[in-house]
Amino acid sequence: MARPLFLLLPPSEGKAAGGRPEGRPGSFDEALGALRAHVVAELTRVLRTKDVAKRSAILGVRGELLERALEASASLATSTAPVLPAWKRYAGVVWAGLEPSSLTPSDRRRILVPSGLYGVTTAADPVADYRLKMSVVLGRIGRLSAFWRHEVTTAVASRARGRTVVDLLPAEHAAAIDVDALSGATRLIRTRFVSARGDRAVGHEAKSAKGRLARVLLDGGLDAAADFRWEGWKGQIMLDEIVVTAPGR
Repeated sequence: MARPLFLLLPPSEGKAAGGRPEGRPGSFDEALGALRAHVVAELTRVLRTKDVAKRSAILGVRGELLERALEASASLATSTAPVLPAWKRYAGVVWAGLEPSSLTPSDRRRILVPSGLYGVTTAADPVADYRLKMSVVLGRIGRLSAFWRHEVTTAVASRARGRTVVDLLPAEHAAAIDVDALSGATRLIRTRFVSARGDRAVGHEAKSAKGRLARVLLDGGLDAAADFRWEGWKGQIMLDEIVVTAPGR
């Protein structure tokens, strides 16, 4: 029987609020803790600006969402940020399609989530409310995807060594993975979501399909991708790639 695979899944911009004081450590706290603290310290420094436009650009939001993001960032700086398991924190379309509440704890630990703040977590690890894209150029650190690339790749390779890893990441988060290095330690399967015309499929439906595919892979393994059918979307396996095609219009 094939050993269970791992998934690389993006975080979501939409996040549930609240949580509880941090208790148990996360899977990569020891390996990445010092670097996470460095990111928080630099984020705190650059947000000291009085320029609202610069704050908005760093955090990627405006208005009420900016106020929430600033409050969350301040909590990170004082180590008082409440946390939720990542599968409860991330509330976007992909995660809704995954339906993580009905996964087992071991399945949640097979979902690896690169992020600008944490580097990488599993879906079971504690995560604070935050706003920080992997594509952001953060002060003296530079672009976060480049800052995290070696450490995230090493952490994923160590966790999934000898196993199959399915990459469901958008370009922003894929930039934090050294594909050649990871492919040397795992079997890496890429994914593409395409329109009926063959160009890249984007939007709400494509994200929902990605979440549904992620669930099918966790439940049924890689072979299940060939039988993937959802709302007219169809999957097929082509060498080391899963291609999911949108319904024709």
